[in-house]
Amino acid sequence: KKLPSNISAWWNFGSMLLTCLALQVLTGFFLAVHYTANINLAFSSIIHITRDVPYGWMMQNLHAIGASMFFICIYIHIARGLYYGSYLNKETWMSGITLLITLMA
Repeated sequence: KKLPSNISAWWNFGSMLLTCLALQVLTGFFLAVHYTANINLAFSSIIHITRDVPYGWMMQNLHAIGASMFFICIYIHIARGLYYGSYLNKETWMSGITLLITLMA
């Protein structure tokens, strides 16, 4: 099939957001399993994840970098929407802005 001429690489950021979100959920679950939320043990559990848990250091870094990548993709996705006039569809635009505010909270 031939793609429409107005489709460009800028339209990939929605699926990249889904990929980043899946990465955040998976690494977040992995980290939560090993994290201790006690005020006296929280820092020790981070050290434990980093040093003792197999690939814990990688999960921690993936989670941190994934959060930054997620918001970079969101801002590019919004910029693309502004450039292409996606805000003209009010319901879709408002649901996207509501999701953005929810994610930032």
